[in-house]
Amino acid sequence: MKRLLRYFRGYGKETFLAPLFKMLEALLELLVPLVVRNIIDVGIAGSDKPYIAKMCGLLALIAFVGFGVSVTAQYFAARAAVGASAALRRDLLAHVLTFSYADDDAFGASTLIARLTGDVDQIQNGINLTLRLLMRSPFAVFGAMIAAFAVDKTTALTFAAVIPALFAVVAAVMAVSVPLYRRVRERMDGSIVAQRSALTGVRVIRAFGQERTEETRFRRANALFTAASIKAGNVSALINPLTCVLVNMAVIVLLHAGAIRVNGGAMTQGEVVAQYNYMTRILVELIKLANLIITITKSIACANRVEKVLDTAPSMDHPEQGAVPDMTAPAVEFDGVGFTYPGAQESSVEGVDLTVRKGERIGVIGATGSGKSTLVNLIPRFFDATRGTVRVFGHDVKEYDEETLNRLIAVTPQKATLFRGTIRENLLWGNENADDETLAAAVAAAQAGDVIAAKAGGLDEPVEENGRNFSGGQRQRLTVARALVKQAPVLILDDAASALDLATEARLRKALAELPERPAVFTVSQRVSSVMGCDRIVVADDGSIAAVGTHDELLETCPVYREICESQGITR
Repeated sequence: MKRLLRYFRGYGKETFLAPLFKMLEALLELLVPLVVRNIIDVGIAGSDKPYIAKMCGLLALIAFVGFGVSVTAQYFAARAAVGASAALRRDLLAHVLTFSYADDDAFGASTLIARLTGDVDQIQNGINLTLRLLMRSPFAVFGAMIAAFAVDKTTALTFAAVIPALFAVVAAVMAVSVPLYRRVRERMDGSIVAQRSALTGVRVIRAFGQERTEETRFRRANALFTAASIKAGNVSALINPLTCVLVNMAVIVLLHAGAIRVNGGAMTQGEVVAQYNYMTRILVELIKLANLIITITKSIACANRVEKVLDTAPSMDHPEQGAVPDMTAPAVEFDGVGFTYPGAQESSVEGVDLTVRKGERIGVIGATGSGKSTLVNLIPRFFDATRGTVRVFGHDVKEYDEETLNRLIAVTPQKATLFRGTIRENLLWGNENADDETLAAAVAAAQAGDVIAAKAGGLDEPVEENGRNFSGGQRQRLTVARALVKQAPVLILDDAASALDLATEARLRKALAELPERPAVFTVSQRVSSVMGCDRIVVADDGSIAAVGTHDELLETCPVYREICESQGITR
């Protein structure tokens, strides 16, 4: 929690003024019972209508000023809450973006989304209510008790007895409900995971008729979430009835004692009404405080979850002053490289030794799960090798600062992803300073010219979220173009042509071979036709390299490659 307090630094004025104005509002409300007492004891008792009218005008003035003070307090509280939560959400997203693939997998996308949205929203609500009520309610409660003693010390002893009991009830309920609400948020994560899985895989679910299975899975997760919420809600719900019982018992005692003192002449009727008003004021404020405690409890649980993400250091670190690439050295070197996914029992990549020069075209082929994508993902440090060393232009990839490593390597991942905006904005991710000529050359090389020409807006054609207004082949060509705009000396195409027809893919391979910057190109594919024209082909087999060579050499010497070729009807 201490870490989150720094987000209030820019809102010191608002954080101070919001509770100050709320306490001023409470002070005005504490004057109301005294005015009512005077109306009864002076105005009504003496049939003084002008005095009654004057006191009613005073009540109206108190109400008007109180409204203005309340609105002002709400304004400052809202500014502090929205501003602090916006800064928190921004920093949380920035921190999440520093995570490696392994860190993302450890939390899960659904959990991170829940913490960025629902948890931060709950924290914002907690901040708002805290600034408005945390100081106001106790101030009003103790102010009512002090005012009650000023009116009549004997009957005010009831206040001194009931207030500690009320605070004890609130503290006990809070102590029990905090861990329960933490469990509620955890159960909510499970529900969100089930929802996200069903929504992202809805086409597969329908294709295999698994709607009932997914519905059952969601019902199970939702039932756990519901049960946890009901349990936490049941505990929190005890606050209102318990406080009401205590306060109403105190009211009975107060009225009984007040009646005896009025009958004996020690108190006036107006003073009894004032004491009753102060007691009901305490009840109202404690109900507010109880609801505030519930909100704070939820916010604390959410804050702890958010803080857990912020306290998680990225598993990869980059030096501030990284190495300077030696452009005369090999583009990429694997030296005894091995990699095991976190929590896995067996290695996905083991004992890889490979040297690739700039300008070479390297094909990587193998069966599903053979470690092809894992191997190339070690080059841009999506994962760190658990054994051995991966070098890029003469230096271990761990020695480069993040900006330099990103500049050296362009990647087209397996899943072709476009972002909401325009085609131009998506392409400029590769190089924000690229001009139209550079964009046009990249589009032409990626065989995406017809995609642009078919759109009325050309490069400024809108792109919907995930590029859903483009086909799979169009998305792949545009993501290849985005990588080419970068003009990096190392280009990784991870199954980047799987949705393309053979003719378009052949033209793409020819264009890549003729790139003027002559990058080292890694082409990962399961299709022999995609890699057979490469300078060398790496055959991956169960996490290791079975063989390296040209297409003709591997047909003669590598049974694994020969089997892949025969399965695709290629014999030469």
